[in-house]
Amino acid sequence: MVFPGAAYKPGRISKEKAMQKLKHFCGYQERNHAEVRQKLYALGLFKKESEELISDLIEEGYLNEERFAIQFASGKFRIKSWGKQKILHALKQKGISQYGITKAMDSIDRSEYLQAFAKQADKKWLALKSEKNIFVKKTKWRNYLLQKGFEPSLMNSFSFPGKSEAGPGTD
Repeated sequence: MVFPGAAYKPGRISKEKAMQKLKHFCGYQERNHAEVRQKLYALGLFKKESEELISDLIEEGYLNEERFAIQFASGKFRIKSWGKQKILHALKQKGISQYGITKAMDSIDRSEYLQAFAKQADKKWLALKSEKNIFVKKTKWRNYLLQKGFEPSLMNSFSFPGKSEAGPGTD
């Protein structure tokens, strides 16, 4: 039964219980501030209480935006083979600060990134071997790499040495 003026509505939990749930939530996987805030609202906490709990999580080291951004970028790059442009837009969409985004982008090793690009580019070029029209083939190849988030400047400077067929960059 809820009395008028009661501090908690049905479905709400105490701040202490919410803190326990959040420690587990953040300990399981890196989270950003927006995900934690959304979880708190789902638990029925108000904005002031949510902000207090978020600052406590930051102080205790459970929540770190920079650490989240670096792990997010690393995972998307290594597991999903995303390019920097796609990672950058995803981080912006998640509400990560410019500082966090810069740290995440800097954490991607340049030589590893170029190798990943070359692997994706080569794989797609070989997958398009049945395409006879070279202009259509290059367009499909380029669109695929753009969709993966790779920069146009990489595509413009890329060539396939040693291929029997003329590759992109060879005219």
